[in-house]
Amino acid sequence: SSPALKYLLEKDVQVSKHLVVAVSNLSFFKSLKIHSKFLEISCNGIAWFASWIAFMWLLSSKDLYQMQVNMLFGLVLDVVVVAVLKALVRRRRPVASKDMMTIGPDKFSFPSGHASRAFFVLLFFVKLYPLHFVFLMPVTAWAVSVAISRLILQRHYILDICAGAVIGILEAVVVGFFWINEKSAFDIVGFLSSENVDSAA
Repeated sequence: SSPALKYLLEKDVQVSKHLVVAVSNLSFFKSLKIHSKFLEISCNGIAWFASWIAFMWLLSSKDLYQMQVNMLFGLVLDVVVVAVLKALVRRRRPVASKDMMTIGPDKFSFPSGHASRAFFVLLFFVKLYPLHFVFLMPVTAWAVSVAISRLILQRHYILDICAGAVIGILEAVVVGFFWINEKSAFDIVGFLSSENVDSAA
């Protein structure tokens, strides 16, 4: 690697560790860490896939098919992009997770899959399928909090999290560009579960 990249990565590690130490000295750090673990689970890839497929099955409505299928497309895209980048970069995590309550994580750090997923979901519901403004603040707070929690739990360095957030935003742009139309979404849901679609039609 180039000297400039090596310097950047070393500074990233130093600043990340400094921030973690500073936060750990706060009186409410234990509570903050517990909340961070809940945030970690709330943005876990397996949890999102399972809950989203369940959502598609339970709320089988033609009005929702297009949104459901495009979100699923984005979630699949996110897993593929993050997995490929992690395999290529192979940057080690700050601390190996020994927490049995944690779903995962894998051993590579760059980019943060939680950050990419959180910001993809945020942009999806802000730009691609806008929610009522009442829900925008909680979704935004959740996405930002998920990103910060990755540092608090020492799952990632700052650069990993920032890269993940940018990737999530770019994924939303890609999904918007290749937005699946209503007819195609109906066909995809029909392929996945013809019985459920037929009954809702």
